[in-house]
Amino acid sequence: MTIDKSWTTIRRRGSSNEFWNGLQHFLQMAKPFINDRGFIKCPCRRCLNNASHQLQDLESHIFRNSFMFDYNQWIYHGEPASANAGTTVAGPSGGIHERDEMFDVLDDIISEDADGDAVGGPSSNEQYDDLFAALRSELYPSVSSFSSLNFLVKLIHLKVLNKWTNKSFDELLKLLNLAFPKIDLVESHYEAKKLMTKMGLGYSSIHECKNECALFWKENSLKDTCPVCLESRWKLQSGKRSGKNVPHKVLRYFPVGPRLKRLFATSKTVKLMWWHSTGKSKDNDVMRHPVDGKSWQEFDKRHPQFAGDVRNVRLGLAADGFNPFGNMSLYYSMWPVVLTTYNLPPWICMKAECLILTLLIPGPHSPGKDMDIFLRPLIDELNELWVHGLETRDAAYENGVFRMHAALLWTVNDFPARSSLSGWSGQGYRACPTCNEDTPSMRVIGKTTYFGHRRFLPTNHHWRSNLQFDGHTERKRPPRKFSTTDIVEQLRRVKTGIPGKHPNYGGVKRRRGDDELNWRKKSIFYELPTGLISS
Repeated sequence: MTIDKSWTTIRRRGSSNEFWNGLQHFLQMAKPFINDRGFIKCPCRRCLNNASHQLQDLESHIFRNSFMFDYNQWIYHGEPASANAGTTVAGPSGGIHERDEMFDVLDDIISEDADGDAVGGPSSNEQYDDLFAALRSELYPSVSSFSSLNFLVKLIHLKVLNKWTNKSFDELLKLLNLAFPKIDLVESHYEAKKLMTKMGLGYSSIHECKNECALFWKENSLKDTCPVCLESRWKLQSGKRSGKNVPHKVLRYFPVGPRLKRLFATSKTVKLMWWHSTGKSKDNDVMRHPVDGKSWQEFDKRHPQFAGDVRNVRLGLAADGFNPFGNMSLYYSMWPVVLTTYNLPPWICMKAECLILTLLIPGPHSPGKDMDIFLRPLIDELNELWVHGLETRDAAYENGVFRMHAALLWTVNDFPARSSLSGWSGQGYRACPTCNEDTPSMRVIGKTTYFGHRRFLPTNHHWRSNLQFDGHTERKRPPRKFSTTDIVEQLRRVKTGIPGKHPNYGGVKRRRGDDELNWRKKSIFYELPTGLISS
């Protein structure tokens, strides 16, 4: 009987029963050829029969790296030297959990890594071995509808949806292991989290100064004291450091690049990333997506090379504070920073599951003028994505790898958050960022009030001559529009302040000079090569 080898060329391996049937048959055929030490040559594209592994590792290697091209006669794995390759039946049907949906998930993740490294050769990352072990393992004897990995992923999803605490999740896992002694399941939330991080899309914990002066990151990563206020990085007990180093505050940073790559590596979302180029409104008077707006079109004119590839990503940023404890009598403000992917259609891009959380800024106080300290990792990565891009697998094409670039177009926020992000204070006599130094305001009974709104009406509008507003006729024209050059010149006059809230350093209140207007700082967004269209 000839051997069917057509499965070795299948690309979408995770969703193909033919691939899994052929692979199981290959492993059964190779079993008698394991050497005395329990190893056998591996025919994946990375090992090329030059390295040997245990049989169970061959399955994950071949799935991850695919079958080598020129190995037509399986002389190391049970095929007689005189046999000819044929195209008949594959081996035994089935295989463990052949319809398990986690196969597709791992296929997308592993193909993303393998194709992303296509220029320099296949990936040599071994982080998926534990995932394959959990995927091959039955949750419980005689239960074939769930793999151990699939059940754990669904359990964690329920934890997130229903806001279970880590302690309650630990108790549930202990109960399941106690009630079902033969169940193949982790025993704690820590173990589950450790396994899930191997699927990618994790986060980085960055220590920060207790006074929010600086991050212990990059050049400061090895320091034990803040470079600005010289306060200790670690919590102290009775003036001494405890046995275990515990930082005062931790910033969680979720890298943007891997999340954008995943959108292109997944067959269910890759085509949606082109929607903005094909779904434009045909009616010039209708705007159903930012792609129909003037700002988007103006950006394309300024950066034609970026606009030339529809797969390049357009982003918007939103930030605001909230009380995570739900107890409004307790003052605590935590600030998430979220990105919106505007390549997606409007009925998807604003859904919660499609928003990209990038930063989780800890409380208890609002970052205020020190917002730029926390935005530093994000801005550095956005600059990297704009200038150099990222090798990305395009699941819509066979062997499709392209260099993805990304740009931040604007920010979306309320007025107080805008002050923290832009640097223009939303308080005082010049609070309006549009009118700038021409803001009409006056003091009324201890409050700053803003008037002159009739200036925006047409010059012949009858409300301009109506005395019921403030007893005066409005003859002033609308406020002037400030150009980019004007704003840059204003920012040039702004003095650089000391960051942080230490009472002897950044926490000292500084009176702004008249030439600084309402600027408190030059925002970190001015470091982006593209700038921002609007905020």
